[in-house]
Amino acid sequence: MAAKRDYYEVLGVSKTSSADEIKSQYRKLALKFHPDRNKSSEAGEHFKEISEAYGVLSDSEKRQVYDQHGHAGVDGRYSADDIFQGAQGGFSDIFGQGGGGFDSIFETLFGQRGGFGGRQQRGSDILYSTSITLEEVLHGKTLKIDLPKVMKCDTCSGTGCKPGTNMSHCKACNGHGQVRKSRRMGFASFVTVEPCSECRGQGSIIETPCDKCKGRGNKKGIKNISFDIPPGVDNGDYQVPHEGNEIPHGASGDLIVRIRVESHKFFKRDGMDIFYDHDISMVNAALGCDIIVPTLEGTEKVSVDSGCQPNTIIKLRGKGVPHLNSRGRGDQYVRVVVNVPKKLNKNQKKILEDFQRSFD
Repeated sequence: MAAKRDYYEVLGVSKTSSADEIKSQYRKLALKFHPDRNKSSEAGEHFKEISEAYGVLSDSEKRQVYDQHGHAGVDGRYSADDIFQGAQGGFSDIFGQGGGGFDSIFETLFGQRGGFGGRQQRGSDILYSTSITLEEVLHGKTLKIDLPKVMKCDTCSGTGCKPGTNMSHCKACNGHGQVRKSRRMGFASFVTVEPCSECRGQGSIIETPCDKCKGRGNKKGIKNISFDIPPGVDNGDYQVPHEGNEIPHGASGDLIVRIRVESHKFFKRDGMDIFYDHDISMVNAALGCDIIVPTLEGTEKVSVDSGCQPNTIIKLRGKGVPHLNSRGRGDQYVRVVVNVPKKLNKNQKKILEDFQRSFD
C-alpha cells in the first residue's frame, strides 16, 4: 500500500486555511472528480482521496490530531466511519440528498461500511458477569463499574510516537506492509507474500517511541463506565459496543455483559410471565374468599370464587415482566392451592361428617 499524501496537499490548501476555504476547495475538486461527471479510470481514486482529506480537515478535532500526529494519529484514533460520519453534513450540502448524493457514492466506492485499507483490525472483547433481581428486570438498571481494560495511550493518542514526531515510511517494504519472496524449485518459481518483519505489517516504523507507552500505542488501565440494563432482560449475554479492549490503528472490541437473574422467593419466571402459588383452606375454596397476593409492584387483592377447584389459575393481566426492547408486559398467573388438613379433631370431624350426610 502506497503512503498517503498530505491531506493539505491533496486538497490544495494550506494549514492556515479556514474551514470555509477548505469546504470551497473540496466542492470544486469533488465536482471535478465526481464519478457521475468524470468518466476517467482514475476519477474514483481521486474522489476517495479528496473525500478522506476533507472528512478529516473539515472537523476541528480530527484536524488538530492530524496536525499534531499526521496520518498515524488519525488512523490510530478514527475509523473510516468516524471520518465520514463527522463530515456528513458538509457532504450533504455539496451533493444534496437522495440518489446520486454522498451516501450512495460512499457505498459505491468504499463499500457498505466504508474503509480505505481492507478489513480493519479490532480489539478483543471483555466479559463481565453480574446478577440482577427480578424487580430490577421489571424496571431496568443503570450499572456503573470500574473496568480493567487495555486503552489507547492518551499521551500519543495511540500512535506509539513521541508527541511532535511521526512514523516513518518503512523502507524494507516501501510502505506496503508486506514483502514478496520468490524461490525456485526445479523449473518452477514460487512467489509468496508475507507481512514485513521490519514494520510488522504496518507499512511504517516508529523511530522515536512515546515515553509513556514505549511505542506500543496502548496501556493497561481502569475505565469507569456506565451502561443501562434494559427492562425485560433474561439470563444471557448482552453487548455494550466499543467498550472492550482498544488497539492502535483499529476499532475497539465490545464489552459482553453476562447477566444472571436471581431466583425469587415468591415467583417463578417463564419468559415474560411469572407464576405464584397461593394456599387457601378447603373451606375458603368452597365458600369463596378474597386473598392478597404479592406482585412485582406490591400487593393486589384477588377474589376467589366459591367452589374453587384445586390448581385453579387466576390471571393478573400485565403484571409480568416487560417485553425486551418493545412495549407491553407479560402476565402473572396465580395458582390456587387448596390445603386439605391432615389431622382433624373430633368436632371438626363431626362437622364434616354431618356435611357429608347432607348430600345423602
